[in-house]
Amino acid sequence: MRVIAGKARGRRLKRVPGDTTRPIMDRAKESLFNILAPRLLDSSWLDMFAGTGAVGIEALSRGAADVLFLDLARQAVRTIDENLQHTGLVQGSSVLRVDALLYVARYAGPPFDFIYIAPPQYKGLWLDALQLVDSGAARLLAPGGTAIVQIDPKEFRETALASLALVDQRRYGKTMLCFYAYEPEEEEE
Repeated sequence: MRVIAGKARGRRLKRVPGDTTRPIMDRAKESLFNILAPRLLDSSWLDMFAGTGAVGIEALSRGAADVLFLDLARQAVRTIDENLQHTGLVQGSSVLRVDALLYVARYAGPPFDFIYIAPPQYKGLWLDALQLVDSGAARLLAPGGTAIVQIDPKEFRETALASLALVDQRRYGKTMLCFYAYEPEEEEE
């Protein structure tokens, strides 16, 4: 597992000890960032269930302005901090040891351009997180923002959403990336 491009290109990232996280594979991560490349510069990210921090670190390396990393596991938070130090990407990053769902439900800061959702598999948490982001999209996502879900393809199911629309879906072996766009309706005067 490494940083693929940008300022920290080639730097190896530490894994979280044990088997509680499932880091994104380099092939899927490279494809993800190729898709998002035109919108990356100076973007703002929320990396829910951040694990090793690989996605947020890749975003920072490629020119994102800031990334907020959330994870409840103490070892994951320690690993994210170590990976940020090792890559020299501490500036623009914030790491919080919190329950991502509770934090997002109460979040009142500036909206994000991208929200990355990659929770533990087979627990339905991806759907809970996506529905939470959907219900709070007006405060969580900037207009034109995107929520990206990383799941095992077997976990996917269609779901009714009020503010987000599934606009793309990519499969890389046992990893599926689902892109949900937020395009708020313009208020009539």
